[in-house]
Amino acid sequence: MKPTHAAIAEAISGFGMDTITLAGPLEAKLAAMKAAGFSQVMLKANDINGHPGGIEAAVAAVKASGLRGTGFQVLRDFEGLSGHLHHYKIDIAKAMLEMCAALDCKVLLACSSTSAHATQDLDHLARDLRKLAMLALPLGIKIAYEGLSWGRTVNEFTTAWDVVCRADCPNLGIGLDSFHIFAAKTALDEIDYLDPSKIFLVQLSDFMWQEAKTFEERMATARTFRVFPGEGVHSEQIVDLVLRLDKLGYAGDYSFEVFNDDYQQMPLPMVAERGKRAALWLAEDVLRRSVPLPNQMRLKLRDR
Repeated sequence: MKPTHAAIAEAISGFGMDTITLAGPLEAKLAAMKAAGFSQVMLKANDINGHPGGIEAAVAAVKASGLRGTGFQVLRDFEGLSGHLHHYKIDIAKAMLEMCAALDCKVLLACSSTSAHATQDLDHLARDLRKLAMLALPLGIKIAYEGLSWGRTVNEFTTAWDVVCRADCPNLGIGLDSFHIFAAKTALDEIDYLDPSKIFLVQLSDFMWQEAKTFEERMATARTFRVFPGEGVHSEQIVDLVLRLDKLGYAGDYSFEVFNDDYQQMPLPMVAERGKRAALWLAEDVLRRSVPLPNQMRLKLRDR
């Protein structure tokens, strides 16, 4: 018996895809995700600003799709600046927050700074992030602060968590990205020290080699050759990660943050199908969130 579209959609309701994974116009990306059974989408500013009909048309397309916005990305190099650079970034942040609100997204992703002009003082970083969170508060938006694995000062989620705790703002939390955790080789035991109510977003992806030793290699891999969970060599770590989060009490969204140049050359339905397969594997075989669907191909952990 072939599973119905409704059964698949229910099984993967906690998972979404990112528009960066798919090629083509925004409407086609949204339609491919919807057809695969996804109910949410992580939106990127380029998709909105680059729409031929303008921002209003892009917002209308997202709302017409019926997909919920998992979040909006990405605010870069915001924290740690001073003087005119700080004021410039405040203006950028306000524009990002306005777009986020227009799309009814409740989370704005902010990545840790890579700027050589930013201070390395953690208290200064925390003050700036608190200011960002206060700007977001009237709009009902949460800020998910993510440690890039090539960040100048904050390049592991443990340090990002330290900064978030220093800022101590109700709508400022952490964003976790499996790629950056694995690339930086952060011990997964550290997940156990997080407050699940302050984890605002979890992004999942894998990659094809065990190590990305330099910042340059991490950037190149992250931006061109990530794969879906279960397709790379870190499947066991992804299982460990999501099970730890589940045990911790995390009940939020998982989004597939998959930058891949090859996927950009493939038909949208084929890529969305790969995403659906990864979501079903995680939801059913790993998290055991529903009764397994009949005749559904599973991804298996590779022998190491």
